[in-house]
Amino acid sequence: MWFFNKMCTSKARLDGKTVVITGASSGIGKETARDLYARGARVILACRNMEKTNKAVEDIKSNPPSWMTKDGYKNDVGELTIYFLDLRSFKSVRDCAKNLLTNEAAIHILINNAGVAASPYEKTEDGNETTLQVNHLGHFLLTLLLLPKMQSSSPSCRIVNVSSIVYILADIDFDDINMEKSYASLKSYAQSKLANILFTKELARRLKEANFHGINIYSLHPGMIPTEISRHSNRTLFRGASFCFNTWARLFCKNVVQGAQTTIHCSVAEKAANETGLYYSNCDVTTTYRKANNHQCAEKLWNVSCRLLHLEPEEDFSTFLKTVSRQLL
Repeated sequence: MWFFNKMCTSKARLDGKTVVITGASSGIGKETARDLYARGARVILACRNMEKTNKAVEDIKSNPPSWMTKDGYKNDVGELTIYFLDLRSFKSVRDCAKNLLTNEAAIHILINNAGVAASPYEKTEDGNETTLQVNHLGHFLLTLLLLPKMQSSSPSCRIVNVSSIVYILADIDFDDINMEKSYASLKSYAQSKLANILFTKELARRLKEANFHGINIYSLHPGMIPTEISRHSNRTLFRGASFCFNTWARLFCKNVVQGAQTTIHCSVAEKAANETGLYYSNCDVTTTYRKANNHQCAEKLWNVSCRLLHLEPEEDFSTFLKTVSRQLL
């Protein structure tokens, strides 16, 4: 409920830091970009719709977050720039990563925020169910491609994966992960959000075992929020579903500013700098349930995700990252 909402209380500045946010043209992604821009960061909005993203940049530049004055917003802010990224295409993910690696001196924070929900069944050009690829596989690939740059930018680098409490409804059917036999839009969304948490935990484990220091990983539930993520629900659930959800959410759930707070907390809070692989809600660590705690499931998801990306998981993590990077050549 909105009246239980916590706000990020950290006053941390991000001067000299570079942040990449996927899906930052609207919703909590845009509000996260606004906050981190106000803290002095160079914020990269990695998005698919360039016209919409340019409008978002103008809105961010013109309207400070509530905690900052207009005068401070003129003098103490960072930079905003746009990169094209379409998570429905692995080629686009690779092209975006290549551009980031070429043009950016460092990457300190990666926020995997973009997502779709309640989509009709369709496959991407890469042959994967769209929700799975946009919400999980595309971010999985982008993260792996940017990890070497983040390693060279460490310490104090962070990867933030925006999940959802809906994960508790999910299981992952590894024999039918693209749901060709039994598709349901909410089932697909819940599976992708469970995948976000399992990816977070498995990546944290692999980084630790490989002695990669200075990169922390977080997953989170932002809260129930009326955003454009439910735009397909009229087709996949029932006519008027999007209106009903958004009306209910406006009355009883968080607004987008409140919904961005846990993402911001994981990105900047001093306490979170000493934590990794954990799941957050309302700006605090929260216990995960069911398959989100299954280490074998997390490892299996990693291996299946690699196969869908035509990668072979390597025992040695450094060797594996070099193999991933060769895809950019």
